Amino acid sequence: MNEKLTINDRIYITFVVFFLVLYMILILYPLIFILSASFSNPAAVLRGQMWLWPVGFNLDAYERVFSNVEIGRSFINSVLYTLVGTFISLALTTLAAFCISRKDLPGRVFLTIFFTFTMFFSGGIIPTFLVIRGLGMMNTFWVMVIPGSVSVFNLLIMRTFFLSSIPEELFEAAYVDGCNNTRTLFSVVLPLSTSIIVVMVLFYGVNHWNEFFKALIYIRDRVRYPLQLILREILMQSVSEAAFELESNIDRILLSEGIKYATCIIASAPLLMIFPFLQKFFERGVTVGAIKG
Repeated sequence: MNEKLTINDRIYITFVVFFLVLYMILILYPLIFILSASFSNPAAVLRGQMWLWPVGFNLDAYERVFSNVEIGRSFINSVLYTLVGTFISLALTTLAAFCISRKDLPGRVFLTIFFTFTMFFSGGIIPTFLVIRGLGMMNTFWVMVIPGSVSVFNLLIMRTFFLSSIPEELFEAAYVDGCNNTRTLFSVVLPLSTSIIVVMVLFYGVNHWNEFFKALIYIRDRVRYPLQLILREILMQSVSEAAFELESNIDRILLSEGIKYATCIIASAPLLMIFPFLQKFFERGVTVGAIKG
């Protein structure tokens, strides 16, 4: 039976709704602004005439970006890096998280501390560069997907999910039925872990899709460049051209402004289109995985 809300309850709900709406506006407005600015006349954007909707519809920035012959190839590279890298990261994270979540694993506390230690301390860029060069991974496909493939933060989230969401009785029943740890993982644990797996796919997918720093350091062959690195080059080139011709060509300066917003949209569009389909899994997986440590 529903009880009538008290005055305090109404005030509380009103404040919650108000702050949620305010938070939604703070999140959505920058996205809408960038999208509108990318389709607007750059002069109107610079003059502050555009607040929400496009002013002076203009596609010059997109035409400039897509006129680059390397966009298509780099897009395919980024898709491959993201798919393969996410698969490797998910596989390694799942196996490691399952191992350190098992209470009968000898030394699991030490392993957990060891993994956590790497969150705060690392060898640095130069030692990492020397290791990758020594392994012969320079300028290869694998340098984009293997180094840094496991995030300890994601590993701990997945471990916590296994501890808090998979009843110990299921493991005991599986062992009674003759399952070993491998069979238990694939037949019992993974079918019950859809939400956290989708969360990990989203986390790792975003990370691999946005990755350009590793390509900047380790990739020399432009054929292997990811989309983010090509977009960075286009943006930097337009800015430098605008600065060089500051007094002679105002149109180039305006085009540079439009390219800045267009590259943001092109880089983010695939992730923004995928996220709504994963949202329900994302919310549920993070919530359940954060219940206890």
